[in-house]
Parts: sequence; structure tokens; C-alpha cells
Amino acid sequence: MGSNIQQKELISATENFIKQHFAADSSEHDWWHIHRVRNMAVHLAENEGGDLFRIEMAALLHDLDDWKLGNEENSSRTKSWLEQISITKKDADKIEQIIEQVSFKGAGVETKTSSLEAQIVQDADRLDAIGAIGIARTFAYGGNKGRLIHHPDIEPKLHNSFEEYKKTTAPTINHFYEKLLLLKDRMNTKTAQKIAEERHVFMENFLAQFFSEWDCKK
Repeated sequence: MGSNIQQKELISATENFIKQHFAADSSEHDWWHIHRVRNMAVHLAENEGGDLFRIEMAALLHDLDDWKLGNEENSSRTKSWLEQISITKKDADKIEQIIEQVSFKGAGVETKTSSLEAQIVQDADRLDAIGAIGIARTFAYGGNKGRLIHHPDIEPKLHNSFEEYKKTTAPTINHFYEKLLLLKDRMNTKTAQKIAEERHVFMENFLAQFFSEWDCKK
């Protein structure tokens, strides 16, 4: 019982830390994104299994060192936080390993997972990138980075390396073809695969409407 109480306290402390850290984010990687990923990860775990403590902690911390937020310095904010709290080295190492395996790194880059927990957090993060919320987040991020909505002469590119993917400045619509529409077939768990189907169709319908309006057909 004591262990469960301690884990709940660690999750609560981490949640408060993350809320404060991401309070001013405007790149669609804000607290509410993390909140949704954590809730989805818990939902997936209820159906798929896995160590719920490690899953929740990894979901809460998964964007703390994200390269998209300019966090590519040598020191790890995640490691620093885990060293500050009363967590076992085994749990800390597993949580860091899960986080390392979450991010999409390009269409041509395989993102393997080494545990069920990593599969679940990766799925939860990717589910938040598709569907209605995924569309909203994509345009919010594009606006934050000063990108065009669409340019008919700039073709989508399926990046073959993480470095190539990180350097892209393509219009936001390209991101659907470079990442979002690929995610349905890259879900790990059966629960996530089912959720992704509906969200994928929603994006396809959105794009059909978008291009019809772009071409002044509607």
C-alpha cells in the first residue's frame, strides 16, 4: 500500500511540475496535450496492460526534452527531474527508455519500441496527432513556426532520416502526408488501432473538403 501511495504522490508532483513548465507554451505542446496523452495512455493500459506507474510518468514527461521545443541541449530535464524525486533507479531508467521511443522521426525512419509501456505511450502521443484535435494542433504548430498553410508547388517529402525531418519548413498541409496520414498503420496496440481508424477517416474528409475549397469548387 505504501508503494502505491508513494507512486501517486510522485505522479502528482510530476503533474504539477509539468503544468508549470508548459503553462506558456503556444506550439500545441501545452499542458492540455500532455493531459490528453496521459489520459489516453491510461485508457490504453486499461485494455492492453502494462506498468501503469511508468506509463503515467512517461506520458507526463514525454515532451520535456522534445527537440521541437528547442530542448536539444546536452543536459536532460527529464533525468534532472527524476533525480530530484524519490524514485527507484530501475523505474527512472525504464521511464527514460519509454520517452526515448515515443517520437516520430520521419516517414522512412523506423521507431521501434522495446516494451508494452513504450508502445502504449507512443500510441497515445500519436493518437493526439490525428483526428480533429490533431488537425487543430497541426495548424497551431504551423502558425507558431510561421509556416504557410499550403503551397501547391511544394510537394510533400517522405524524410529518410531524423535530421532531414527536423529541418523541414514545408507548409502545414504537407505535414498530413509526411506524418499524420501514416500514423494509423503505425499504431502498436489493438485499442489504439481501432481509435485511429475513425480519426484517420476524419482527416481524409477534411483534406478532401480543404482541396475542394482551395480549387474553388465549393
